Amino acid sequence: MLASALCHADEASVRKAFSARFPKSSVESVTRLPDLNLYEIVIARGDEPIIVYTDEEFRFMFQGSLVETKTMTDITEKTRNRLTAIDFESLPLDRAIKKVKGNGARKIAVFSDPDCPFCKRVEQEFEKLNDVTIYIFLYPLEQLHPKAPERARAIWCSPNRLKAWDDYMLRGTSPTAKGDCNNPVGELAELGRKKGINGTPTLVFSDGTRIAAALNVSQLEAQLANSAGK
Repeated sequence: MLASALCHADEASVRKAFSARFPKSSVESVTRLPDLNLYEIVIARGDEPIIVYTDEEFRFMFQGSLVETKTMTDITEKTRNRLTAIDFESLPLDRAIKKVKGNGARKIAVFSDPDCPFCKRVEQEFEKLNDVTIYIFLYPLEQLHPKAPERARAIWCSPNRLKAWDDYMLRGTSPTAKGDCNNPVGELAELGRKKGINGTPTLVFSDGTRIAAALNVSQLEAQLANSAGK
């Protein structure tokens, strides 16, 4: 009966049908994809919404990547990027360690834990980039790396923060400064919680795209070009 009642569904009726079937789920949005005769449903789940699709009659539902094969555009990824985007200009760039390579024209921010092996890996990839400004936000995850907050504060309190960061991340030389100066580590932890950043490295590109992964240089170049084109 439910299926037949939804033969000519609209977004409101799909939302109602979904909520009736899954009353404990909170629906953020329902969007019709007219070329596909599908509806995209976004379900709230902390900082990482769930994206599912259903037909017009709400008979079938699936979760996964929806790809438009002509251009190989990942429609699901586009939606996820929009939902998790961070306004680059809203970031407190004065609370970051700034690294300029070449003319520094392109921009990327990274939330990084000094004791995170994946963060060290992406730093190696950053070294292969040129004409980019990298803003490094100290984001130690104490539950995973108990000494990381102390190390982050010591890096910030060093006479040359960028050198202290590079020495530790690229060369394994620990900072020697005391971490007792005024530092943004606590402030950045709160910012990260508000933005739903729960893993490192988390990269933020100039168009707001957020990617929680240690991208290699080819992937970084592709995303930098993509972000600049928007």
